[in-house]
Amino acid sequence: MPEEVAEPDADNGRDRIVARPDGYHWLTPDGKQEFGPFETVEQARADMDAANERALAPAITLPEAEREIGIAEWLDPETGEPAEGPSPPCPEEE
Repeated sequence: MPEEVAEPDADNGRDRIVARPDGYHWLTPDGKQEFGPFETVEQARADMDAANERALAPAITLPEAEREIGIAEWLDPETGEPAEGPSPPCPEEE
């Protein structure tokens, strides 16, 4: 049975770090994933905190993602589909 490592001054995630024969591991809040081993409790906690910060990082918006992958922002009013070229079409001169 793994030994639970609790730190009295840490309220966030203190019961999610466990000691195993190969080192310390941290568990996701649902307990379905385990990360480690780490040599010290501090290293396990730092990795767990870094993962939490990455999870809380703001996601990019749809227009930002579309720009990153090169999808045109202009939509064809007739079809509602993205334009095929990198810019809106120029109206044909008569």
